[in-house]
Amino acid sequence: MKFTAKKQSRIPFTKAGFEKIVQERDFLLTQRPEAVEHLRKSREMGDLSENGYYKASRAKLSFIDARLRSFEGIIKRAKIVVSTHTGLIDIGDKVILKTDNKTVEYTIVGGYESDPTKNLISHVSPLGKALMGKRVGDTVSVAAPAGTKAYVILKIS
Repeated sequence: MKFTAKKQSRIPFTKAGFEKIVQERDFLLTQRPEAVEHLRKSREMGDLSENGYYKASRAKLSFIDARLRSFEGIIKRAKIVVSTHTGLIDIGDKVILKTDNKTVEYTIVGGYESDPTKNLISHVSPLGKALMGKRVGDTVSVAAPAGTKAYVILKIS
């Protein structure tokens, strides 16, 4: 029986979001030699079964290596999306919305770079999905725990 590799989909990023992922990977790469050195020193201390320093060093190196593998996979599959400003909401666009007599501003980003505390919402979040492909003046409704909320799109930039 022949197995074929499943084609992995591309991961959309804004340019800034992609650069942040690369910076995080690069930072971990600078931390790895120190973690390897700590592990080497801890091995020299003798009995590994009772050596807390060894266990902590091994755990730190394992964490770094796992994060590096994760970042490498993400970077390999990344696709930088540049908004074309066609008037339709897309990744990278800033949108100003009106809801409940207040205005809010969000930037639509890829899933790995979303941070609602900084008003960066993912294109696959409920609000992000509802906004994708819409125009100024459109109204979108999103189900929320407190009930359905309606948003009017005031501006796209």
